[in-house]
Parts: sequence; structure tokens; C-alpha cells
Amino acid sequence: MNEKIKNVDYEPLIPMEEYLASGVHIGTQQKTEDMKGFIYMVRGDGLYVLDIQATDQRIRTAAKFLARYEPSKILAVSARQYGQCPVEMLAKAIGAKAIAGRFIPGTLTNPQYQRYIEPSALIVTDPTGDMQAVREAVSIGVPVIGLCDSNNLTASIDLVIPTNNKGRKALATVYWLLAKEILKERGEPFNYSIDNFEAEL
Repeated sequence: MNEKIKNVDYEPLIPMEEYLASGVHIGTQQKTEDMKGFIYMVRGDGLYVLDIQATDQRIRTAAKFLARYEPSKILAVSARQYGQCPVEMLAKAIGAKAIAGRFIPGTLTNPQYQRYIEPSALIVTDPTGDMQAVREAVSIGVPVIGLCDSNNLTASIDLVIPTNNKGRKALATVYWLLAKEILKERGEPFNYSIDNFEAEL
């Protein structure tokens, strides 16, 4: 058992059982050097398991960071199907902007583009699938928060939230907690359930 997870004094945002039930900790069968520090163990079937306590701590850190920004200047993106509902719900809950589906090149860098956006912070569901958004944010000096699985490269990510970024329930859980914690930091009410954030099958 990992010492970090055994820490009895640690109070997670939700019970560890709920994190486990959502599959937040289930990584892939690949591990990058970048994500090595977030790996808890490797299962018999070769899947890497992520450290849930690190996920929980990073959600808190990201929420504190994002709560300092004007809500409308936060942009959440997801090319991944199961991330599209969660990013739209996060945007709705905290007053941010969301791009669900294809990210059009130039959205952050071309003022001539009709849907040009100038965000102050970017959240990506998967640094690989959302690579275009990450590149543009880096080029204009916008900080990037990335939901990163065991196989992600994190060189362009300013704040990594280690999580299964492919699972429907996992993405709903992380984005729901992030929205909840941002509003808590801002002293505003939060009236959504995890189900509101879960993509339909």
C-alpha cells in the first residue's frame, strides 16, 4: 500500500471509494517519464494506477489558481467525446467558456477568426487530443492546466491533474470537483450533481 494513500490524516474532497468507483485512478498500459511521479503502482494486467491523493491535491490547487481569474477568461476544451459534456458543464457552472469537439486552429492566435478568444487560463482534457489548443496557449503565454493520464507528455502543461482522461465517469468526477472547488473558493453556491457532468452513452 502506498504511504501517500495510507495517510489517515488526509481528508479527500470525496471519499476515496468514490474516486475508485469512478475509475479516476485507472491509467493506460503506457507510462511516460513525465508522469512517473504520479504512478502509484502497475497492475497485473499492465495498467498503470495513478495516485488518487495526488489527483485530489491537484484539483484543489487548480481550483485555487483558477478562482483568481475572471470566469469568462477561463477556457476549457475537450476534443474527447466523454470530456465534451463535462467541459460544457464546468463552463456553465463557473461562468467560463468551453470548446467541445474540434478546436479550430487560430482560435487563440488569429484575431481575424470569427470565434477568436483571448483566455487568461486554459484547461485541457487531454494534452494529446487537445494539442492544438495547448500549442496556441503556450505561444501567447497563457497558463495550461491539463488532465493527464499515465501516457501523457507534460512539457507544455503548467499544472498537471493526474487522472484517467478517457473514462466517462472519471472525467465527470474531476470536472465536477473542479467546478465545485472553484465556486467554493469564490464563496459562491454550487448546485450540480456529478450526474449533470456525465456524458451520455
